[in-house]
Amino acid sequence: MSDDPRFGLSRTATLPGPLRLDGGVLLSPVDIAYETYGTLAPDAGNAILVCHALTGDHHLASDHPVTGKPGWWARMVGPGKPIDTERYFVICANVLGSCLGSSGPASINPATGKPWAMAFPVITIRDMVRAQAMLLDHLGVERLFAVVGGSMGGMQALSWAATFPERVAAAVVIASAARHSAQNIAFHEVGRQAIMADHRWRGGDYYEDNDPPTSGLAVARMAAHITYLSEAGLTAKFGRRLQAREAKTFGFDADFQVESYLRHQGLSFVDRFDANSYLYITRALDYFDLAEEHGGTLANAFTGDTRFCLVSFDTDWLYPTGESRTIVHALNAAGAPVSFVELSSPFGHDAFLLESPELDRVISGFLGAGKSDELPDFVRPRGPAARRHPRLPGAVLLGRGHPARGGRARSCALAVRRRL
Repeated sequence: MSDDPRFGLSRTATLPGPLRLDGGVLLSPVDIAYETYGTLAPDAGNAILVCHALTGDHHLASDHPVTGKPGWWARMVGPGKPIDTERYFVICANVLGSCLGSSGPASINPATGKPWAMAFPVITIRDMVRAQAMLLDHLGVERLFAVVGGSMGGMQALSWAATFPERVAAAVVIASAARHSAQNIAFHEVGRQAIMADHRWRGGDYYEDNDPPTSGLAVARMAAHITYLSEAGLTAKFGRRLQAREAKTFGFDADFQVESYLRHQGLSFVDRFDANSYLYITRALDYFDLAEEHGGTLANAFTGDTRFCLVSFDTDWLYPTGESRTIVHALNAAGAPVSFVELSSPFGHDAFLLESPELDRVISGFLGAGKSDELPDFVRPRGPAARRHPRLPGAVLLGRGHPARGGRARSCALAVRRRL
């Protein structure tokens, strides 16, 4: 299998399509950039699809070709790691609409020979998933052992389980939600307006002159990056400390360390991402509402035998724990097997990308659980710490009391078994 040209790093598949989009457009052909790690089993039963977030890419555990930095989840994926490439065949695809090799506004429109720009059709999370399904067909993977994703990747994982339930044995949804809130839509609109207000945007037609709206895109990234952090994390890392100076300048340079940090985040981002792709993908996020896609009831989205693991972080205010609980309630109503854990971290939404032994144990334990009617040890009731959840029948809360929080569980797992 290792000699198969479809498998390996920095691969691109041109799929004939057509791909019918939610907006009614037929897209053909469809380019999908992707990478694979590990060896596909003879029965193709060990495949795991890892879905990336808004500004992520398919360089999951390999060095990024632009920045030279390690892959965005290299700490999680690899030999002997929680997503063990000695055991699993791991696939990561650049989402439809992005700018790292998959079809999007920066790619060439075959009808004109020029970049699509704003003529590219508006896409949805479900469109991204359908494109990934076409890629799996190309790779010879009929059913996934698991689909795993954080943030927007978690939305894709949910959409996979809802759109192709027969193709997903397990789904791991980290720091995510079943729909975008009004607050999240508002933050995205600020970013989009920043891009479109940049005089170099020119209605999206900036490719020919190679003069993209970098100022607007940098501001959009700065605004979004704030939502990925937490107040406690920002205070601990920066506080009100000044940047390389002993006194305020009484001007508008970056006096504070946090200002300098955000400017750096914005400037470094524009070297690796396309402004139009940012518009399209944020719009796809804002359109995401899994309940709306299934008659207004979220439980209706879950009709298969997929088992689920949901993880949230207590300082994540972009997709707070309440969003995960909403999904758990819906899964419980649908009779789906689900485990849930809220982890404690000072790092806000970005915690899923950072070093987290607890998250490592959750993912490796869940993936190693095997059959759909089994639950890993970390969600089995043990001793006096186990107690019934007051609102979810069949659920068990686990965790150790945290004295600083009045005995409230710092890390509690919610296990819901399928009711026969």
